[in-house]
Amino acid sequence: MESRGSIGPPEPAPVQPLPYEGVWRFTAPAVDVSVPQARHAVRDLLNRQGVPVHDDTVQGLLLIVSELVTNAVRHAALLSPEVAVEVAIGAEWIRVSVEDNHPYRPKALERDYATTGGRGLLLVREITVEAGGECDVEQTASGGKVVWAALPLAPPGVTSPRSPL
Repeated sequence: MESRGSIGPPEPAPVQPLPYEGVWRFTAPAVDVSVPQARHAVRDLLNRQGVPVHDDTVQGLLLIVSELVTNAVRHAALLSPEVAVEVAIGAEWIRVSVEDNHPYRPKALERDYATTGGRGLLLVREITVEAGGECDVEQTASGGKVVWAALPLAPPGVTSPRSPL
């Protein structure tokens, strides 16, 4: 008689995503009023999904969203009448990205206290690094770009929502 069962430990059950995990994407016209609208949409999404994110991380994330959308509106609107904002939330991290159709890849400027403005990406980079995250600029297949920042849900040194106590 042939046995079709397996010997050994049972297969682990697949890990179910947490209720707040997912990816959300929306588009907005490349105009100034889209900056606060994008920030409010991201904050409302975090609240609606019940994301267990530290308040300092939320504040940094919202500032990043403002800076990235502002850059797209100011520098890409001519070739990109719309910008796309994407929020991806995992078990222990959150990633925001802003996509436009302009081919120019922005670079973070160095600190120059004699000028005003032009340091948005430097600010994004500093907030991201301080939070223990990463940020970058990538080309899209259509020739545009995506500027993104990923932050841990809990700041460095703070127990994350999924970490054992």
